[in-house]
Amino acid sequence: MNIHEYQAKGVLAGYGVAVAKGQAVLSPIEAKAAVDALDGPIWVVKAQIHAGGRGKAGGVKLCKTSTEAIATAEDMFGQVLITHQTGPAGKKVGRVYIEEGCVIANELYVSAVIDRTTGRFAFMASTEGGVDIERIATKTPEKIITVIIDPLVGCQPFHARKLAFGLGLKGQAVKDALKLFPALYETMLGTDASMLEINPLVVTGDGGLLALDAKMNFDDNALYRHPEIAELLDESEEDPAERRAAEHELNYIKLDGSIGCMVNGAGLAMATMDIIKLNGGAPANFLDVGGGATRERVTEAFKIILADTNVKGVLVNIFGGIMRCNVIAEGIVAAAGEIGISVPLVVRLEGTNVDEGKKILAESGFDIISADDLGDAARKVVAAVEGAS
Repeated sequence: MNIHEYQAKGVLAGYGVAVAKGQAVLSPIEAKAAVDALDGPIWVVKAQIHAGGRGKAGGVKLCKTSTEAIATAEDMFGQVLITHQTGPAGKKVGRVYIEEGCVIANELYVSAVIDRTTGRFAFMASTEGGVDIERIATKTPEKIITVIIDPLVGCQPFHARKLAFGLGLKGQAVKDALKLFPALYETMLGTDASMLEINPLVVTGDGGLLALDAKMNFDDNALYRHPEIAELLDESEEDPAERRAAEHELNYIKLDGSIGCMVNGAGLAMATMDIIKLNGGAPANFLDVGGGATRERVTEAFKIILADTNVKGVLVNIFGGIMRCNVIAEGIVAAAGEIGISVPLVVRLEGTNVDEGKKILAESGFDIISADDLGDAARKVVAAVEGAS
């Protein structure tokens, strides 16, 4: 789950991380009160969307008068920001964060993530903070400092000093870093966050450290332990199909391709998408119906896939263990009966009750293409989509 910058800063402040004073507004009429509540002489007005690159897209404005700050905040509502992370459709601004400006002596980059290789938290830091960190990671990765934290000892002063000296910090900034990095570690640990990014972390005019931006996302599977985090969800930033899928306990992620996928098991779903690409197609989604899906859940999954106008064909790939093939078949037939099938449908069934499942599909009266194995299914669905187009 992702949250907005102002929400992430609220979480960080609760763990003792220094952030600039600011106020979020949810409508244009709230802008004046927010600006008046903050001290000038500089205000920063920031669009709140779940995507990076806002500055380059015009979503971060520096204002030198309160009148300018109010007008900028009011105008920002309803704008569509297109960044390298939003895709061509962009994201509409529905929240704005107004923050006190500060004197910036230097911009740095700091993040904390879960290192999947070691199974531990890792800090990454760079002296090249700001809007071009992606370019630094690609072209000059040696400028990024990485420190792995052993959970048995946690973030110790020597970890913080290594990061601080690697960033070239001096004086008060080093002292602040000795507090900052343990606080970031405790934030990750205490909230079950999977990623925390501060870009930029700035050295201020008086030599201290300040988190000038913040992004966080959290492990969805741990949200039951953190109702205060779950409450921060902004549903307007979520894909409607993904929200609908979550309500039916389906693991669904929308992609940009044209072949809808319905699979049981995350690993098999990934393999299915890979083999579609291998055969020249592009998956329109990741969808794992799970091992214990009901007919109703399968029906809903099929509806979600077909609701995507980009879908020009569907591949159902089921290996029945706990999941029974006849249940999948019943769900497909039920969904097809309710909403109809206007695109090629390829089904590969194997495992528990496979013969019964194939019989249900064969007697359904719908035009369903049967496949013998995964490779056969991928070739057939790609060919069917190309033929239909």
